[in-house]
Amino acid sequence: MTLKTTLKLTAAAASLAILAGCASTSALEDVRMTAESAQADAAEARSIATQAQNTANQAQRDAQAAMQMAEQNREEMNRMFERSMQK
Repeated sequence: MTLKTTLKLTAAAASLAILAGCASTSALEDVRMTAESAQADAAEARSIATQAQNTANQAQRDAQAAMQMAEQNREEMNRMFERSMQK
């Protein structure tokens, strides 16, 4: 289940428990624990997403550096070729 689905189900369960009027202390405690678990899962997902974004950003920087180096090498090879053709 996705995080949003979990949060929606948790909110729905809490609402039903309260609206039913039969919400016992243990049922409310279960809902509270489920909500806390969902919040912890959301925090973990956010942390993982941040790490993934950082990794992607680094990969983008590495790719750009590689492209720049390839362009510099191509230009140097062209100059070398032109010098060899002039001789």
